[in-house]
Amino acid sequence: MTDPAPTEPAAERPFPCGVIVLAAGASTRMGQPKQLLEVGGRPLLVRAVEAALAAPVWPVVVVLGAHAAGLRPLLAPFPVLVVENAAWSEGMASSLREGVATLAQFSRRLEAAVVVLADQPALDAAVIRRLIAEHHASGRDLVAARYSGRHGAPALFHRRLFPRLAALTGEAGARALLNGGDPPVAAVELPALAADLDTPEDLRRWRAGHDGPSTFPPPGGSPVSPAPS
Repeated sequence: MTDPAPTEPAAERPFPCGVIVLAAGASTRMGQPKQLLEVGGRPLLVRAVEAALAAPVWPVVVVLGAHAAGLRPLLAPFPVLVVENAAWSEGMASSLREGVATLAQFSRRLEAAVVVLADQPALDAAVIRRLIAEHHASGRDLVAARYSGRHGAPALFHRRLFPRLAALTGEAGARALLNGGDPPVAAVELPALAADLDTPEDLRRWRAGHDGPSTFPPPGGSPVSPAPS
């Protein structure tokens, strides 16, 4: 009688998981497309796409909307699926629906999707890997980053939750799903992800702590320099 072949640990087996990068917003509070803002020498959208492509996931779907014409050229060098959300003004839920539909058309074998935002400068491939590892460890259908006392993006959704994502409406996106208690959430503590860039002040604050002086001067003033350490 031969011994059974060793079983590969779940965390090391190929995991059919895609990524949805949400980048359809109008950036009204920023006053310019924040997806184009450079952080660490690269546009935010490029940073998000590079993080996804460096993680063990496939495919990467990028959902564009308000500024699609200006953002598409940034994506030309990357092996990603680009979809334009004509209903972007309805809110983030419409982009989630587009992303889920695109993944479903790409492959019926995908087990999960990680949803990331294009305006979180601390996002990297390690974050996506941690969400996947927590999914394997916990067995939960929903795994989310936790910061500022709540669950938020990036988050991993098992395919069993795709119908619920496809039924979302409004600007809040998946916020109620992430924080409503049904389904239970496996949380990954990621306090750095609390930083998202919605306003010129957000950008000044981030660059002061990470990149040096901001290119956004405060109203009636000069550019803000980093505080001395």
